[in-house]
Amino acid sequence: MILEVGRVCIKKYGRDAGKKAVITAVEDDGFVRILTAARAKERRCNPRHLEFLAQKVDVKDREAIEDAIGSVIRKSQNQAAQGSRQ
Repeated sequence: MILEVGRVCIKKYGRDAGKKAVITAVEDDGFVRILTAARAKERRCNPRHLEFLAQKVDVKDREAIEDAIGSVIRKSQNQAAQGSRQ
């Protein structure tokens, strides 16, 4: 089943379009909860707005999620920017 918890996907529409996301929960009404690198908290999303990838991660492992969506890269860029400000 493609629509499952832990599936890595790419947002096709909206503010996060083109960014990787991980499905963290599947709701009863057919929508999913996703986590992206662009936003700090989970968001509700229509599965039609997602392009599913073959990759799947364990949602309990934060490092695996960060590796899958690339948020570690973003954090290191932010730390470098803060270091140059000081």
